[in-house]
Amino acid sequence: MRAYERLIRYAAFETGSDDRSTTIPSNLNELTFADHLAEELRELGAEVVREKNGIVYATIPGNRKGEKTIGFIAHLDTVGDVAYQNVKPQVIEHYDGGDITLSNGESMSVSEYPALALHKGKTLIVTDGNTILGADDKAGVAEIVTLAERFKEDPSLPHGEIRIAFTPDEEIGNGTDFFDVETFGADYAFTLDGGEFGEVEYENFNASSAFLIFKGNNIHTGTAKGSMINASMLAMEFDSMIPQRERPEYTEGYEGFYHVTDLRGSVEQAVLRYILRDHDGAKLTEKKQVMEQAAKAINDKYGEGSCELELEDTYCNMATVIQKHPHLIENAFEAVRKAGGTPVSRPIRGGTDGARLSFMGLPTPNLGTGSGNHHSKKEYAVAEDMDKAVEMMLHLAAAYCEAD
Repeated sequence: MRAYERLIRYAAFETGSDDRSTTIPSNLNELTFADHLAEELRELGAEVVREKNGIVYATIPGNRKGEKTIGFIAHLDTVGDVAYQNVKPQVIEHYDGGDITLSNGESMSVSEYPALALHKGKTLIVTDGNTILGADDKAGVAEIVTLAERFKEDPSLPHGEIRIAFTPDEEIGNGTDFFDVETFGADYAFTLDGGEFGEVEYENFNASSAFLIFKGNNIHTGTAKGSMINASMLAMEFDSMIPQRERPEYTEGYEGFYHVTDLRGSVEQAVLRYILRDHDGAKLTEKKQVMEQAAKAINDKYGEGSCELELEDTYCNMATVIQKHPHLIENAFEAVRKAGGTPVSRPIRGGTDGARLSFMGLPTPNLGTGSGNHHSKKEYAVAEDMDKAVEMMLHLAAAYCEAD
């Protein structure tokens, strides 16, 4: 079975994660998906361990002695803040390189998504325009399972012992909360987590989150003068103190940002949530200080307790770890070339499980899966590039085992 065919099958699992959920994982459908994958891997000859928290660990026995044990990791969940239920993948064969009209009548234009034109003549898997596709990261999951199938079908393919892991709740920053590096048992790993084929990523944002509660004083509007404090207005006033040009829609490359992810409120109480990002750790600290100063300004003006701020660090830039192991990038680049691609490395404007794993003692750069427009109803995957991602992993497996 080709990887894109697995992606289409896996799209039926409704695994959008939810940062407000109190369950582990946050969407119990992730457990159903994990059970399915565990059984599929067993049928392909892998030794599988299923953790109660949704993690799937598996081992593919080697046919060569491994110089180092490597692993491949993908995540079970999809983004949960865009429609992810009832996904209906559409297959476009021999894509003509032009604009694509989705089933709901909306258009994916090359002018808006220029990367599409690079895939002329290939087979694209797109959405029907009503939901995400879920290629982030079910494309990665599909490719890793297909790798296991390739090893079973052709026992002559050289590889040492290969470790596999599928993690839950990556999209809400909890993918490695229960990850046991010792149980996984690899010296190094690679995440297969989104992006065009050929991407080899080892720089990501330093990340923090901010949660704010604003408390107001709800007085009848007829007698409100001098007494009412509108919590929703406090939230808007707070946001006005945040640098307006340091938003995702104004930044690129190594530029960090502040991003409002949730705004809810009434006169009595309002809530704001932000994510803060920067590749430079010192600049992220400055962003947190801006938040603290704005919260203080609200409290100084309206009274102590009017604004409560909670800051939390979520992950760091893995470049500081990966740069100590340059062979990971060198071997990944060579594997991309052998699979017929051109390697490219650019800073991730986001994060992956690999960021946290690298600081847990498992250096883990990220590899592209052959997909794009993630977290969007105009998400797509490229069948031929997913095949190449599988070939890339085969070459990586060979690079970390002894030759005949």
